[in-house]
Amino acid sequence: MKLLKRVTPLALALGALTLAGAVHAADTIKIGIPQPMTGPNTQYGDQIQAGALTAIETINAKGGVKGKKLEPILIDDGCEPKQAVPAANRVVNSGAKFAVAHACSGVTVPAVNVYEQEGIVGITPGATSPLVTDTIKPKMFFRTIGRDDQQGPYAANYIAKNIKPKKVAVLHDKQTYGSGVATQVKDTLVKDGVNVAIFEGINVGDSDYSAVITKLKSQGVDFVYFGGYHPELGLLLRQSREQGLNVQFMGPEGTANQDLVAIAGPAIAGLLVTLPADFTKMPGNEGIVKAFHDKKRDPDGAFQMPAYAAVQLIADGIEAVGEDPVKVADYLHKHSFNTAIGKVEYDAKGDLKNFEFAVFKWDKDGKKTQL
Repeated sequence: MKLLKRVTPLALALGALTLAGAVHAADTIKIGIPQPMTGPNTQYGDQIQAGALTAIETINAKGGVKGKKLEPILIDDGCEPKQAVPAANRVVNSGAKFAVAHACSGVTVPAVNVYEQEGIVGITPGATSPLVTDTIKPKMFFRTIGRDDQQGPYAANYIAKNIKPKKVAVLHDKQTYGSGVATQVKDTLVKDGVNVAIFEGINVGDSDYSAVITKLKSQGVDFVYFGGYHPELGLLLRQSREQGLNVQFMGPEGTANQDLVAIAGPAIAGLLVTLPADFTKMPGNEGIVKAFHDKKRDPDGAFQMPAYAAVQLIADGIEAVGEDPVKVADYLHKHSFNTAIGKVEYDAKGDLKNFEFAVFKWDKDGKKTQL
């Protein structure tokens, strides 16, 4: 006679809870959003969260994707390279198969490996370093922002043609993003025949940059480009003015943070920054801008619209081929899309075939105008 294993009421209850949890989990499509939520670069994370959450809420209000709601999973990566793999693994452990992934290049470069190995579609709205996609040439990872070898030469050409300085200093923060974009600027300036008198790094977190400012003065530079983030640029601007160095500065999109105004004070006047073009003014984006305002979120920043577009791409891919991330990645590679940042098409590495940068000038109150 075959003996039947006794099933206790507790086992039945646990089994029912497990089944209910599985059913509940299957009712949503999870999207990981690992971004800096702590540390000095939280504003970049705030911008990406604003864009991603507004897109998710807008899509959910229209019924979701294939009848399922999108579920955001917010994760803090601190814009710290040492938190890159742990943050990416938290995306994996959450059960998400899609991610609006990382603002900072130093975090994104090591994290890409996790998404690639785990078969997760990741789209970064903020990481511009070529190393993100050049290192392993990923199949699952994409951007909704341009690369530094697009942004850097664009900035350098603008400097050469419009500023026409006699002697330039190119500084950077010695990190993946900052040194990368600074190198692109320096190399292009040299090709354009501009005299780059100084090219060197400064230490992140220092509070006194008097030594480098003294060097800038002694070399007689009349223009300074800085590759890095806003805390260091803010101090460089303020201390330069305090020490009598009244030259124009320029930086990449990673410096364009409103906290820069508080650090630099009136010394911010005249600062030039390369940023994604102002997508809030793009025809057809009126409804998207309204959605931001309805949620009391600011759409006007470097990363809001690229983050919104990242969610649009994920949703469009799932709508077309289902929730299998490998199929979604293949679909993104092979098709073009109309998004909040305009027409999106990808090359084999997941880089945008075209992306529009622009130069903005800041006034003493921190308001910027596209030139």
